[in-house]
Amino acid sequence: MATFLYKLGRSAFRRRRLVALLWVALLAVAGIGAATAPTATSSSFSIPGTEAQRAFDLLEERFPGAGADGATARVVFRAPEGQKMTDAAHKAVVEDTVAQLKSGSDQIVSVTDPYTAQAVSQDGSTAYVSVSYKVNGMELTDGTREALTKAGQDAQGKGLTVEAGGDALQTMPATGAGEIVGVVVAGIVLVMTFGSLVAAGLPLLTAIIGVGIGVATITALASVLDLGSTTSTLAMMIGLAVGIDYALFIVSRYRAELSEGREKEEAAGRAVGTAGSAVVFAGLTVVIALVGLAVVNIPMLTKMGFAAAGTVVIAVLIALTLIPALLGFAGDKIVGRKERGKSKERGKPGEGDAGGAAKPADKPNGGTRWARFVLRRPILVLLVGVLGLGAIALPAASLEMGLPDDGVKPVSATERRAYDALSDGFGPGFNGPLLVVVDGDKATADRTVATIKGLEGWAAVTPATPNKAGDAAMITVVPKDRPSSAATETLVHDIRDATGDDVLVTGATAMNIDFSEKMNDALVPYLALVVGLAFVLLTLVFRSLLVPLKAALGFLLSVVAALGAVVAVFQWGWLGGLFGVEQTGPIMSMMPIFMVGVVFGLAMDYEVFLVTRMREAYVHGERPGEAIVTGFRHSARVVTAAAVIMIAVFAGFIGMTDQMIKMIGFGLAVAVLFDAFVVRMAIVPAVLALLGHKAWWLPKWLDRLLPNVDVEGESLAKPDPADGPRERDLVKV
Repeated sequence: MATFLYKLGRSAFRRRRLVALLWVALLAVAGIGAATAPTATSSSFSIPGTEAQRAFDLLEERFPGAGADGATARVVFRAPEGQKMTDAAHKAVVEDTVAQLKSGSDQIVSVTDPYTAQAVSQDGSTAYVSVSYKVNGMELTDGTREALTKAGQDAQGKGLTVEAGGDALQTMPATGAGEIVGVVVAGIVLVMTFGSLVAAGLPLLTAIIGVGIGVATITALASVLDLGSTTSTLAMMIGLAVGIDYALFIVSRYRAELSEGREKEEAAGRAVGTAGSAVVFAGLTVVIALVGLAVVNIPMLTKMGFAAAGTVVIAVLIALTLIPALLGFAGDKIVGRKERGKSKERGKPGEGDAGGAAKPADKPNGGTRWARFVLRRPILVLLVGVLGLGAIALPAASLEMGLPDDGVKPVSATERRAYDALSDGFGPGFNGPLLVVVDGDKATADRTVATIKGLEGWAAVTPATPNKAGDAAMITVVPKDRPSSAATETLVHDIRDATGDDVLVTGATAMNIDFSEKMNDALVPYLALVVGLAFVLLTLVFRSLLVPLKAALGFLLSVVAALGAVVAVFQWGWLGGLFGVEQTGPIMSMMPIFMVGVVFGLAMDYEVFLVTRMREAYVHGERPGEAIVTGFRHSARVVTAAAVIMIAVFAGFIGMTDQMIKMIGFGLAVAVLFDAFVVRMAIVPAVLALLGHKAWWLPKWLDRLLPNVDVEGESLAKPDPADGPRERDLVKV
């Protein structure tokens, strides 16, 4: 592989104008496609194989035109203290609002009158109007949303407190300024790392190009493939992080090759052949983790994984081709003025290196000093790292999962105030009613109603509403407790257990329960698949069994610690104000499995880049301890910069208004923090120091079976007649 990538790097360097033109053309084509594509709707949410989904499908079949998958809204009215919604003046206002809503849009299916639908609280203080739409929330026109908002505002001005909630108010997540701050922080870190604006700008430029192509392609295909807005946000998040990191490793290696005295084209070839090999395998681990999300068998999650994986592939291809091309354009400016001045004083770069004098790169640096500290106290470092992450992971034992609803929105949002008003006036269960679908005649439906009333945990059960054909019916059950409570989950299971196969329970609450259970059931198979495939991949890279095993165990420790931090902030509310969490609630159901997928791939990046240097030094004759020091001397600074950049990019998404994106950004940022600085920088060298030679052990029979992928670039030390003479000194990674 190293030889192929070496030739690719040199070719891209020589033909830099053509390579740059091709990438710019690809960006333009993707941009035109995104601009001309039809407006995308929100991705339809389905959970194949669950009862809630079967009930939903039955509703669409037996109740056509009822807008089973359409958006809903609730306009909640509260009378002034001491007055009631049944007062004539207030009743007139509500009836005017109902009429205004009915005539406000042709996307409306139905608007209920609270006085005929028994939607007035017992104390008379609260009433609500339910609005159903033909299309989902993201397909509603601006005019439809404005009509809903205006109807509420008009009623508000007539002495009533009016709030609106429901997914009809759903909009695209607002972008926070934190994303821009993340990119700015990345630029500052790159300048500090390289000491050159040009060298710092290249990773940012190529990452933005890669993300631009990825997100534009997703936008262009969103309508055709039914991709939601969250899909492009995730692709942007992952693409920016890995795009900057992969380019950073290539540029850093190129500068190191120049300092060895090699010509620019040769340095570009060797940078791509060595660091590029590590980029390929690091990218493969990320792709495996993201594509593996398909195991969960939830279409939305699968699409998110494949879209993000495609952006990672683009980042890898850009690092292998566009980066060497741009290095050709950069010339000597890729090195800072200070280094260029030193080169002029020395003469030609690399001159006199063969004399055996210590090179600047061989002088002790921060990475060297830290590695030597770990070697002196491996047990202490290991204990502190493991116990520290273990303590942070403790809140994960109290994990409560669910899907976010209006109850987790900030109090300043009208959706949250409507949610609270319904809870106060009717009970918390009114925010998450269950919809029971009966596949049978009226007698079967009536028996089902009687059976449900014999159970505990319900606040209201409506009479069965049959369809026109009389072969199906709907029953609404209002739980006593809030939608995300254990009591409501018990009620759902009790209804399913007490009724026959021809009775199905659905609704947003039941869908959330089924979704959470599906996530839990898929976690172990997903872990086995992703960790198993990555173990094989890392065995190929490191030609060791214990190093991949240690990498996987370290990852599990960091991801559980990150999940504990998420629980502490978003569920318990610790430091919530610092991260903009105004309301605590259950953790998003997909968060654990999503963090496993994304963080595993990213964690393996640092494992590959850091430990590959150690292995290369070990196989070239250094003792295990010396190899660890060598690896840190060459890689610690770059890996640290890469981790800080990735943390900054992910942390930037904490500024998003969408609770799900905020939680994902926080979770990924702390996971990278724990994995890069505690696991890879502390626990890994401590474990390797304790294992010694055993760390690099591989059975001889397995060594013969595994192909030699040559990540270290050892083949580049041999002359290739086709390329002319080259240096014979061993290439360091």
